[in-house]
Amino acid sequence: MRILLLSNQPERTTRLMMFKATLESQGQQVIVPQFSSRGWLQIARETKQLLQRERPDVVHLFNVPDIIFHGLGKLKGSSYGKLIYDYRSPWGVELQMSFGPLARPAGEYFERELARAADAITAVNRPLAEKVMSYVPEKKKSLFIVNNYPTRSFLQKSRTSESSEADRKPIVFMGRISRQEGIGNLIRLIRDIPEQTFWIIGDGPFSRWYLRDLPKNARFFGWQPHDKVAGLISQARICLIPHSESLLTPYATDRSVWKLNEYLVMGKTVVASGVTLEEKRKNLVVVKREKLEEAVRDSLRREPEKLLDEDYRFWDRNDRTIREVYESL
Repeated sequence: MRILLLSNQPERTTRLMMFKATLESQGQQVIVPQFSSRGWLQIARETKQLLQRERPDVVHLFNVPDIIFHGLGKLKGSSYGKLIYDYRSPWGVELQMSFGPLARPAGEYFERELARAADAITAVNRPLAEKVMSYVPEKKKSLFIVNNYPTRSFLQKSRTSESSEADRKPIVFMGRISRQEGIGNLIRLIRDIPEQTFWIIGDGPFSRWYLRDLPKNARFFGWQPHDKVAGLISQARICLIPHSESLLTPYATDRSVWKLNEYLVMGKTVVASGVTLEEKRKNLVVVKREKLEEAVRDSLRREPEKLLDEDYRFWDRNDRTIREVYESL
C-alpha cells in the first residue's frame, strides 16, 4: 500500500513522522512530501500536483490549518484511493481564540468538509474524537484513537545522558516562548520562587521581548535539538506546563500533549495548568493557573513516585491500532 502522509509542514509534524516510522515498520510504502513554500496557496497547488504524479492508495491528512486542503475529498478516486483524516487540533476553536466567535464557524466548515469526505478518522484523544465525530451525524465512519506518547528511545536517551554538576535539579519549562504556552505565567513563577533555579528550553519569534528582564534564577537555553532535550529534562526536579485555561483546555489532555508524556515517562513530577485529565497519572499534578506556585512549592517537598511497568506510556502501544486503521480501508 502506498501511503501519502500530508500536512502543511510534513517534516516538522511530529505526529506525522511517528506514523511514518510505524507504517514503515509494518511494511508500508510511505511518501512524505516537501513543499517549496509555507504559503497556503502554494502548498495547495503543490499538493494537487503531487497527487496527480504519485496517485497514492491512501492519503492520511494531519489537520490544521484545514482550509489549505479544501476540496481534497473531490480528488478521491481520480488522484488517490482512500482518505484518512487525522484530527489532532480543533482549528475552529483556535480561530475563535485568535479572531473572535465569528471565526469559529468558518474554521469548522472546513473541518466538517474533510471529516465527511474521509473514509476513516483518527484522533489524538477522546475529546477530539467526540468533536470530529459530531461532524458526521450518521456515525458510519471508522474511528481510531491514537494517543501522543513518546518512543522508547526517548527514555533510553535520557538514561545515557551525562548529569550536570551545576544548576542541579532545576524546574524545567520546555516549549514555544509564547503567550499561548504560558510564558507570562512562567515568568511570574520564576519571580515568585527566587530560591529555585529554572531552565527555559525553547524559542519563539518574540522570545527576546518576553525574556528581556529574565530574573537571575532562570537560565535560557533557546531551541535545542530533540536528541538533547531528553538529557536536559533528565536533570529536572519538576517539569512545568503553565498554560492558562482557555477554550482549548478540554481538548488538551494527558493523552495528547507530547511534552507532558515525555516528562512523565522519565519519572518526573509534572505541574500543569490549562490541561484536562483523561486518566489519573502518577506524578502528574493538574491545577488552575492561579494555583501554580502553591503546587510547585508543595511538589518540591516530595519526591516523585517510582514508576512501575504499567505506568509507562510509549508510542508502540499504538502499533496495533495503526494497523487496524489501514486494514479498515
